[in-house]
Amino acid sequence: VSDLRPSALPGSLDVSRSMFDLRSPPHRFMKRYDSVSSVPSSTSSRKDSQGSNRSLDTITLSGDERDFGRLNVKLCYVPSVEQIWITVLHCKDLSWPSSCGENPRICVKGILTLPKPVHFKSSAKEGCSDIEFMETFVFAIKLQSLQAVRLVFKIQTQTPRKKTVGECSLALRELSSQESSHWLDISPPSK
Repeated sequence: VSDLRPSALPGSLDVSRSMFDLRSPPHRFMKRYDSVSSVPSSTSSRKDSQGSNRSLDTITLSGDERDFGRLNVKLCYVPSVEQIWITVLHCKDLSWPSSCGENPRICVKGILTLPKPVHFKSSAKEGCSDIEFMETFVFAIKLQSLQAVRLVFKIQTQTPRKKTVGECSLALRELSSQESSHWLDISPPSK
């Protein structure tokens, strides 16, 4: 997948979708990151209205303080065949509402916000805090069209029911033939 010469690309120049399994190591672009918690875990106690001590084992964050995780994607544009290559690599420190269950199936839905939007979706994986997708999507679209749009990602549960649990986006102004890696902060879904 890292060889982007025209001979290594699919023959069709129509809008196409390809998913390549990139799990077999080694790959020069795969990196591992260790998780760093922004909130140190601690146990504290306080007195309630009756004066007794209660243990607080977890810290509950609300609103914008809550960390929804990050999504790692790689982008590349191949001018000779006017194709954008989008690789969904990894969701890290992912969280979802308890209403979705303990281990829902999670997928990443992507949207290129063109006048006629282009949609694509990763396969669904078992929910955990770190999920590797390693899937590449290829679309034949002129660079001028792409530089004015955003690439939106929606993190969705598939089971027990379909629900968007977070989203992030990226402007494509800087898109080039040089492969670029992006870590996007996932935020709550917009209403």
